[in-house]
Amino acid sequence: MKIDFEKENGLVPAIVQDAASGKVLMLGYMNQEAYNKTIEEKVVTFFSRSKQRLWTKGETSGNKLQVVEIKSDCDSDALLIKAIPKGPTCHTGADTCWGETNEDSLAFLRKLEMVIAERKSGNDESSYTASLFRKGINKIAQKVGEEAVEVVIEAKDSNDELFLSESADLLFHYLILLQAKGFTLSDVTAVLASRHK
Repeated sequence: MKIDFEKENGLVPAIVQDAASGKVLMLGYMNQEAYNKTIEEKVVTFFSRSKQRLWTKGETSGNKLQVVEIKSDCDSDALLIKAIPKGPTCHTGADTCWGETNEDSLAFLRKLEMVIAERKSGNDESSYTASLFRKGINKIAQKVGEEAVEVVIEAKDSNDELFLSESADLLFHYLILLQAKGFTLSDVTAVLASRHK
């Protein structure tokens, strides 16, 4: 990725967005050195204009921003950093520098997808999820089928707790199946959105 650091006297604005919720967390500035450190350490580092030095977000508070993805804009003179915040982002203690609460009802599903993706490529012998990936697509598809049948059975009864528990099992195994096929929930919601006219 080529970034034009010379356009604004060696600095480019860097917008940080929560990778899970999509909320904009803060705006900072990076020079080439800050960008390189961010890439190398996978933790957001800015160039502080007031301190005139590199500044890793959370270096004193511990509320770091773990990098998930970095993109430059169409002019190559601004960055969008998708990150996972380790605590509040703003120095005031707020979730964002705009005083917004950083929550999303589907954020947990996105985090769960990230965990499933990690287990897919991991070697943890004790992980149930990793063991399903090792067994292959047929076993994963079979588990989704079994869980779907259990949801149908519980839907016909009046025990809401069991119905919700089986629904959670189905959704979990479906997320595993999506990962096994190389997709995420975003791919499925894109199909649904294309049908909604």
